[in-house]
Amino acid sequence: MPAARSRTVRTGRSPAPRHAARVRREVAPADASVSASAPARPPVRASAPGRPARRIRPPAWLRRAPLAAVLAALAEPDPVRAPRIVGGAVRDFLAGRAVKDVDIATPLPPEAVMARLAAAGIKAVPTGLAHGTVTAVAAGTPFEITTLRRDVATDGRRAEVAFTDDWRADAARRDFTITALSMTARGAVFEYFGGLADLEAGRVRFVGDAPARVAEDYLRILRFFRFHARYGRGAPDRRAVAAIRGGLAGLDRLSAERVWMELKALLALPDPARALALMQRLGVLPALLAEARADAPGRVAALVRAGAPADPLLRLAAMLPDGRAGAAVAARLKLSSAEAASLAALLEAPGTLAPAQDDAALRRLLAGHDKAALIGAAWLAEIGGRPRRGAAWRALRARIDAMIPPVFPLQGRDLLRAGMAPGPEVGAMLAALRDWWLAGGCTATRAECLAELARRRGAQ
Repeated sequence: MPAARSRTVRTGRSPAPRHAARVRREVAPADASVSASAPARPPVRASAPGRPARRIRPPAWLRRAPLAAVLAALAEPDPVRAPRIVGGAVRDFLAGRAVKDVDIATPLPPEAVMARLAAAGIKAVPTGLAHGTVTAVAAGTPFEITTLRRDVATDGRRAEVAFTDDWRADAARRDFTITALSMTARGAVFEYFGGLADLEAGRVRFVGDAPARVAEDYLRILRFFRFHARYGRGAPDRRAVAAIRGGLAGLDRLSAERVWMELKALLALPDPARALALMQRLGVLPALLAEARADAPGRVAALVRAGAPADPLLRLAAMLPDGRAGAAVAARLKLSSAEAASLAALLEAPGTLAPAQDDAALRRLLAGHDKAALIGAAWLAEIGGRPRRGAAWRALRARIDAMIPPVFPLQGRDLLRAGMAPGPEVGAMLAALRDWWLAGGCTATRAECLAELARRRGAQ
């Protein structure tokens, strides 16, 4: 394979680095292998250069016009230089799961990718030319295209990489063997580190030396649990477990935003409870959420068994003891304002919900609390109450969902128009009238509230 003209960049060690940094020119070695300054990578164990590990019938989504047009624009006569689908699309298709986003890799440098797309009449967005990423938009569908890269140096958060034309070197940068798969438009599947066997066995394993992969980017510790929850079956890989234990201190180097991004993605999976229990056992969960309840994984498991929605904030609320803990977690992990408010509403919702409550009681609760938070609180109350009452709790949530939240029909200006003088007495009377309205089940109309106002003023 000819030597690759490449540029070296500093980039974040996220699955698809997007932040450009300083660029310097260099010529990659002829074999484009990982340089001596990067951790050693394992030898090729599956696909030899240009020889696929498996050939399959190309899936229908691979033949659809927008993607086919992009792949055709990047096509090369040499099959080794042909573009490939990489990452989650290949992994999920081979695992029998729905394919969502499709990412493409190519040996072509980003400038050549831009030129090829323009020549084919496809919109090209320079998402990050400095780190090799271009977004093609074909028929309104975006496809991220990244030039092959190899590691030059890493520091636990960012990597210095060089563009290359070596598929194996690019695959060696991936965190897990099941993420190091690639596939051509003709259905040729390539792997270099046993990813196909691991995917079939439900085994999540780091590429090569597990401690080295973790040390390259400590976010991989959290990604391991997410992938184990989604693809893993049986006991976790023992080398991965040892590497995670040895890398716990590195979690402190991660930004709060990256930690929450991964934790939220884990909590959004169909069943993260087993992975959370493993995180707790290995010390990862206490390191991230010191406020978490001791039975946090069990409570998430109970939500899953009850059929609760896969809502990350609902599950996070189940893991925390109270609103004070929720506020601390929201501040430390830098949740968005909307996320922090939703978490607070779930944790501060009344704990008195019960299936036996009548409509008047539920209306009173809806007058002071968000409907979604009350439904979430009902899920939390269900997992903390007596078992085998699922039907009763479902009925309660359905009743809450069907109700229109009542709104107290008076405001301070209504009392002023009724003849009250401005002052603290207005606020006191308004509060008393609202209490009367609540006590009546929130059904009194505006006219009835004004009549009660007149009655109380007349009695003074």
